[in-house]
Amino acid sequence: METKILKIDRNKINESDFEEAGKLLRNGELVAFPTETVYGLGGNAMDAEASRKIYAAKGRPSDNPLIVHISKIEDLEEIATDIPQTAYALADKFWPGPMTLILKKKECVPKSTTGGLDTVAVRMPSDEIARTLIAVSKVFVAAPSANLSGRPSPTKASHVIEDMSGRIPMIIDGGSCSIGLESSIIDLTTEVPTILRPGFITYADFKQVLEDTEKDFLSRDVQKTEVKVAKAPGMKYKHYAPKGELTIVEGEPEKVVAYINSKIEEQKNSDSKNIDESGKNIKVAVLATTENHSLYNTDLIYDVGSRADEESIARELFAALRQFDDWEVPVIFSESFNDNKLSNAIMNRLLKAAGGKIVTV
Repeated sequence: METKILKIDRNKINESDFEEAGKLLRNGELVAFPTETVYGLGGNAMDAEASRKIYAAKGRPSDNPLIVHISKIEDLEEIATDIPQTAYALADKFWPGPMTLILKKKECVPKSTTGGLDTVAVRMPSDEIARTLIAVSKVFVAAPSANLSGRPSPTKASHVIEDMSGRIPMIIDGGSCSIGLESSIIDLTTEVPTILRPGFITYADFKQVLEDTEKDFLSRDVQKTEVKVAKAPGMKYKHYAPKGELTIVEGEPEKVVAYINSKIEEQKNSDSKNIDESGKNIKVAVLATTENHSLYNTDLIYDVGSRADEESIARELFAALRQFDDWEVPVIFSESFNDNKLSNAIMNRLLKAAGGKIVTV
């Protein structure tokens, strides 16, 4: 299959530019497109066959729910039932934006879209390209992240092209995503609203609207095992993983640096092929912050950003994990993140990428 790349200038967004993409979606085909979080792999949410195509293109297990994207709040009543007042309160505060609501689905929503569940995940993105595409297509768009299952989520069109070229008919190139982490997911079908996936909208943000929100960020112990039923994307299977073995190291900064350098030295001593002409290790990579990146004894360091600007870390995280694959490194170490607003979201993704492997020093 030939994949068309449609480049959109964000300064000149015209509905006419999306006519072909909209027609593809109406006809049951797939289109990858940017959102403010990550790139999505879109299909008609009300078309069971389109949903099956999404799972096939990604190599995604069919019991992993898809998120249905809408372009206006009124659309919520078309796909969900028994909508609590809390849904509208949250939508009023955080939509359009990086929040997904879990609600009871209407019969018209195929179970192939919801992973076989009687609930549906819904979000209204703030990205203008995404919302224009949904509006022009005249369908609700089911869209997981536009990557091969298990790989780091795509935050640039080049990431989507790498994974999806030849698998789908169109990729919309809208540049880099502004947030870089998938949406926060909150379940409103439980007695007490429960956060299933942390994101840019935090527990503290939700508490501004819902006083009884449970802080359920999927603890580290939970992330080392698989849940039996995934009510939201990313709960059941290992996600975001680079090909190399990733280990997160947490503790005082100087101890983290010392530990990682000791492991780099061990790798260096185990195989002389791991050393470049300058004597540095080329088979161990490090995901480091700006504050510490110059302290590691390897040439393969990804500066993910400064701890003083955690939003930049969120934007760069998945690009970093993909870069490690490009470097073809078998061993990767990462600093941990525990001290800022987005730390829960960043660590949630890192722990899934590492399969829960974390060392405390």
